[in-house]
Amino acid sequence: MNWTSRRRFWESASVRPEAGGFTVSLDSRPLRTPGGAALLVPTESLARAVAGEWDALDDEIRPERLPLTRAANSAIDRVAAQREAVIDSIAAYADTDLVCYRAASPDALVARQAAAWDPWLAWSAGSLAARLVAVTGVMPYPQPAAALAALRARVAGRDTFALVGLHELVSLSGSLVLGLAVADGALAPEAAWELSRIDETWQAEQWGLDSEAEAAATKRRADFLQAHHLLTLLGHAPQ
Repeated sequence: MNWTSRRRFWESASVRPEAGGFTVSLDSRPLRTPGGAALLVPTESLARAVAGEWDALDDEIRPERLPLTRAANSAIDRVAAQREAVIDSIAAYADTDLVCYRAASPDALVARQAAAWDPWLAWSAGSLAARLVAVTGVMPYPQPAAALAALRARVAGRDTFALVGLHELVSLSGSLVLGLAVADGALAPEAAWELSRIDETWQAEQWGLDSEAEAAATKRRADFLQAHHLLTLLGHAPQ
């Protein structure tokens, strides 16, 4: 199906159980991924949310209004085929995790970063058995191998669909620690987003808002919250 040129042709979307999960049909036509695979999702909640996206469309099929459908397509067509590579790409954020790299000055920003991020480094050390080291500056610093291995194992424990949501949480925030905290229900997604924006918020306070940067941040925040929503529909994160 070419989403950019198709118009609505169905009356309603429906959900039915199948071996291994749930499918969504537009009238009697089952949805398929761009790669041609059956769109089979692991939970009824996600299937019903996908069906709701299609039912909410008016005349034109607009991919930007189908974020959960696109996430399911990504899980089936991309992540399932290269699971280890996706795990590696997510786990790699631990090497340069946002919460580990601190400003040298001014003192007020240094204090703000410490107050915001130190508790989550402590959480990582205690809850994930991954003790990362905070450093000053932006030069890469080798993190303990045991911590990196522990964090990779936490990522690898996710199923294919959950990896899609976790990848978004981590890549949008720049922090594997914050992403895992949200995915594990230890940190609310709205709070995590604000924690990931400490530096940007500081700059805006000093120099004022940049309209283009703010518009981009608003879009990224919406995507971040959508990733958490996907995890709740999978039963991997609390509402």
